[in-house]
Amino acid sequence: MTRPTRWALLAYRLPREPSTPRIALWRQLRRLGVAQVTDGLVALPLDARTREQLDWLAEEVVDHGGEATVWLAEPGTAAQGRALARQMADLVAAEYAELIVEATRAAAAAPAERRRTLGRLRRELGRIAKRDYFPDPVAARARAAVERLAVSIEAAS
Repeated sequence: MTRPTRWALLAYRLPREPSTPRIALWRQLRRLGVAQVTDGLVALPLDARTREQLDWLAEEVVDHGGEATVWLAEPGTAAQGRALARQMADLVAAEYAELIVEATRAAAAAPAERRRTLGRLRRELGRIAKRDYFPDPVAARARAAVERLAVSIEAAS
């Protein structure tokens, strides 16, 4: 796993009420695959895309009456950087593993169900890949499981 030396951090605080902006922010952060450093502080490996995404979220937080700042930082130790990267990689690996299980189960389903499941799993594979900052061999296994499902559909046709 390649570990970044620099990270983009979003420090934020939103009012408790109304709760809608807090929920929306949480969902957006989850979609990005951030590492939760502590309450109100999340991190992503630094690149132009992640920096821009956190900048946008910071603007949204401020627009909803909160406070937000984006920081660029390096962990104090290599071990801290590895721990942050591992936290993110483990979450994504678990999602890929779940997708593999679903693809394997779907292969035994009726053809119509396999087709619906294939479409959903392909979309989910794409969503997970966007959060996969530290590619792991489980990603290739997940892609292969979805491809096997597609082949089983073609073979049944």
